[in-house]
Amino acid sequence: MTRLSGAKYHLPMKRVFSGVQPSGNLTLGNYLGALRQFVALQHEHECFFCVVDLHAITVPQDPSLLRAKTEEVAALLLAAGLDPTRMTLFVQSHVPAHAELCWILNSVTTFGELGRMTQFKDKAKGRKSVSAGLFNYPILMAADILLYRTHLVPVGADQKQHLELTREVAQRFNSRYGETFVVPEPLIPKVGARIMALDDPTSKMSKSSEVPASYIALLDPPDTVRAKVARAVTDSGREVRYAPQEKPGVSNLLVIYALCSDKSIQEAERDFEGAGYADLKRAVAESVIETLRPLQARYKDLTVSGEVHEVLAAGRRRAAEVAGPVLEEVKDKVGLLRA
Repeated sequence: MTRLSGAKYHLPMKRVFSGVQPSGNLTLGNYLGALRQFVALQHEHECFFCVVDLHAITVPQDPSLLRAKTEEVAALLLAAGLDPTRMTLFVQSHVPAHAELCWILNSVTTFGELGRMTQFKDKAKGRKSVSAGLFNYPILMAADILLYRTHLVPVGADQKQHLELTREVAQRFNSRYGETFVVPEPLIPKVGARIMALDDPTSKMSKSSEVPASYIALLDPPDTVRAKVARAVTDSGREVRYAPQEKPGVSNLLVIYALCSDKSIQEAERDFEGAGYADLKRAVAESVIETLRPLQARYKDLTVSGEVHEVLAAGRRRAAEVAGPVLEEVKDKVGLLRA
């Protein structure tokens, strides 16, 4: 937060929005690449974080599991350090304005634009049938962001194309109907944005992976963490050094160790001068366990206390307060008759 020297007021904070799907298991990669950034951002900006359950149902879901995962993700976000007094956390489907704005934005988005989305092509590949919701996914994402007049959107490289479409849709709507939406900018962390899979260090660690050995889940117990790291792919050499092209597996483990130990890559390399891969893996496992220990303890407390439901209820009210007037302005501008 930037404060004016000697004054009672501060310059307006920028608004941040990000969503997390309640599917799969949140991983160490999600924590190091995104959640820790969310925690830092809440101290600098006005932040809205959303469990995007409407996005999740664009592919088949087990209803009872979806409800459980929605609550789990919300609890993990709080356990990771999100503070209800500093940010707004809510569930997407609890704020109907998201779905309403999505439908309106469909009218200013072309079929061709959606058809060019590489994530749609990847997710649709090999499926016998694909839902219209999966095709329209980027428009719902645009609605999520634009409803809050968001300035900054933390995104990974795989979501940059969707954010570019969001920017295009915002500019097109503003041009057609008058200034309405803020055109958001991407916020991509320089370090730790892409933690790789343990079993294939050329692929990103994914919470939707069907191979548990490829990722470390945030709720994995210590012995599971040790076993997964022990089986992580390295290479045929012996030297522990950071060389992503030549030694992707070792480099990935060094990144994990550095981020969990709050060290630079150079400091991490020095820690393993003359050491072997077994030493590296033991150290990585223990650094991960210590990183996850307070998060797991906080998660357990949250699930027992019921605090998650209170936070989500307050978040729904705050999100609706912000999103409602924006949606009403949009309806007026496109010519919808007020009730």
